[in-house]
Amino acid sequence: MAQKATLGGTLVHLWPYIWPGDRADLKMRVVWSVLLLLAAKAATLVVPFTFKWATDALTGADTAPVAPSNWTLWLLASPLALTLSYGLVRVLMAVLTQWRDGIFAQVAMHAVRKLAYRTFVHMHELSLRFHLERKTGGLTRVLERGRLGIEVIVRMVLLQLVPTIVELSLVMAVLLWQFDWRYVAVIMVTVVVYMFYTYKATEWRIAIRRRMNDSDSDANQKAIDSLLNYETVKYFGAEEREAQRYDKSMQRYEDASVSTYTSLAVLNAGQAVIFTFGLTGTMLMCAAGVRNGTNTVGDFVMINAMMIQLYQPLNFMGMVYREIKQAIIDIEKMFAVLSRNPEVKDKPGAKPLQVANGTVQFDDVRFSYDPARPILKGLSFEVPAGKTVAIVGPSGAGKSTISRLLFRLYDISGGAIRIDGQDIRDVTQTSLRSAIGMVPQDTVLFNDTIRYNIRYGRWDATDAEVEEAARTAQIDAFIKASPKGYETEVGERGLKLSGGEKQRAAIARTVLKSPPILVLDEATSALDSHTEHEIQGALERVSQNRTSLVIAHRLSTIVGADEIIVLDQGRIAERGTHAQLLEHGGLYASMWNRQREAEEARERLAMMDGEESQARPTALDDDLASSAAAE
Repeated sequence: MAQKATLGGTLVHLWPYIWPGDRADLKMRVVWSVLLLLAAKAATLVVPFTFKWATDALTGADTAPVAPSNWTLWLLASPLALTLSYGLVRVLMAVLTQWRDGIFAQVAMHAVRKLAYRTFVHMHELSLRFHLERKTGGLTRVLERGRLGIEVIVRMVLLQLVPTIVELSLVMAVLLWQFDWRYVAVIMVTVVVYMFYTYKATEWRIAIRRRMNDSDSDANQKAIDSLLNYETVKYFGAEEREAQRYDKSMQRYEDASVSTYTSLAVLNAGQAVIFTFGLTGTMLMCAAGVRNGTNTVGDFVMINAMMIQLYQPLNFMGMVYREIKQAIIDIEKMFAVLSRNPEVKDKPGAKPLQVANGTVQFDDVRFSYDPARPILKGLSFEVPAGKTVAIVGPSGAGKSTISRLLFRLYDISGGAIRIDGQDIRDVTQTSLRSAIGMVPQDTVLFNDTIRYNIRYGRWDATDAEVEEAARTAQIDAFIKASPKGYETEVGERGLKLSGGEKQRAAIARTVLKSPPILVLDEATSALDSHTEHEIQGALERVSQNRTSLVIAHRLSTIVGADEIIVLDQGRIAERGTHAQLLEHGGLYASMWNRQREAEEARERLAMMDGEESQARPTALDDDLASSAAAE
C-alpha cells in the first residue's frame, strides 16, 4: 500500500481482516450485523409515525393505519395504545442497535489485532539500518496510534457511516412519500451544506491535529530517551535541563491541543446552526400546511421528530468524518512502515542451513552503509571448523560490521559469505541465526527475570538446563545469593545488574543456545580488568570445540587465537598468530605495545596511589603530633 493513506485504500486493506477467509464465524457475524442494521433503521423510521398517530389521536384526527371498526381495533388505535407503541418501538430500536454493535465487536477487534500483529512482525523483519535510524519512543507511538486508528476506522465506517447513509436514504424516501418534493429539497440542501462545512472545517483542523501528534511524539521520545539515560543525567546534574526540554515539547503539545479544542467548538457551532436552519425550514412548511388543512398536527410533530432523529446520525456523520480523517493521519506512518520492504529477504525456495563442520568463509566481501563511504573492500579469510580466529584493528576499520554481515543484519554489496560452502544469502535467515551464537559488547536484557533472560537462548529449555548454563557462565553463585534467585528482576535493559553480571547472563544465554558457530563482538572491552579475566575464562570454555570468530579491542584476550586478522580501513593489513605478528613488527605489534604501555602506566599509578595512601598522615597521626609538640 502507498505511504499516503486514504479512506478507500484503508478499507481495501482492511477488508480481508473484516471478512477473513478462514473464519466462517466472523463472516456470519458480519451478515447478522447487516441484518440487524436494517431492522434497527426500519424501527427508527417507525418511531416518528407512532408519534404522529398518537398526536393525531389526541387531537381527534383519524390517521392511524388501523380503522376503529370494532372494540379491539379501537383499543389498538387509541392514544394510550399508540403512545405505548411509540415507547416500545424506541426500545426495539435501541436493542437492535446495541445487539448489532455487540455482535460486530469481535469482528472489529479481530481486524485490529491481526493488523497490529502484522505490523509488529514487519518491524522485526526490517533491517538494522531502519531501527538505527528510528527512535524507539516514536516507533512505539506509531504502532499504538496506528492500532487505535484502525479500530476507529473499522468501527466508525461500519457502525456509524454506513448506518447513517442507510437512514438518510430511508428518510428521503419517507418524506417524498408522506409529504412532497420540497421537504426532500430542503433536507438535501441542509445535508449538502452541512457536509461541505464539515469537510472544510475538518481539513482546517487536520493541520492542527498533525502538529499535536508531532509534539506528542517529540515529548514522548524525549521522556524515553531521558529515562533510559537516567544515570547519565545524574552524572552531569542535568535534571533541570532535561525537565526544560520535556516541558518545551509539552508546551507545543499544549498549544496545539488548545487549538484543537477551539477549532472543535467552531465546527460544532457551525453544524448546529446549519441544521437548525434546515429544521426550521421544514417545520415552517408543515406549519403552513396545518393552517391550510393539507397537514395535521401529527404531521407537524412527525416532521419535527424525524428531523431531530436525523440530527443524531447526521451529527455522528460529522464526528465520523473527523475521526476517520484523524485516524488516517494516525495510521499514515504505520502504513509507511508496512510499505517499507525489508532490505534482507529470504530468496524464494531458500533452504535451511545445513551445518556439518561450521567452517566460515569470507570471499572478497565488499560492503558500505553509504555508497560514498566503503567499509569493507574485498575482505577474504576463513575460520576453520572448531578453530578461533580473531579480528582486530583500529576504530572504524570495520570489525563489528563483520559480525552484522555474518548474521545477515545487512546484505553484502559484493563477494560471498559461506558456511560449510553454503552462501548465507541462499539459506533461510532463521536457520542461519539459529546456528550462530552472539555475545555482544553491550548486553541488553529484557525487563524480566534472570531465568527469562537466560532461557531466551533456547525457549524450550528446562529449568535444569537453564541453571547448568548459568553455572558454565559462572553466574549461578550470584543468582543463588539473590533473595529471589532465578526469579530476580533485572530491571529496564538489565540496569539492576553490574556489567559483569549482564555479560555473564549473555554468555549463559549463548551457552543454552549451544550453537556450532560463536561470535564474540568485543565481549569484554567494556569491563574492568578483574572482571574481564573472570569472564574470559567462561568464554574460553564456551568456545571449546566451536568455530569462533572473536572481534577484540583488548589484544590480551586473543593471544591464544589460532589466527589473528588485523583490519585497517576495510582491508586485511596483517594476519598470523600472536607471536608471528609481534615478530613482524607491524600494525599489530604497534597496537600491542601501546596497550601494554597503557596497562603498565595504570598499574604504576595504582601502586603510587596505594603507597601515598599508606604514607599520608591520618587525622589520628596529626592529633598525636600536635600533642607531642605541646609537651
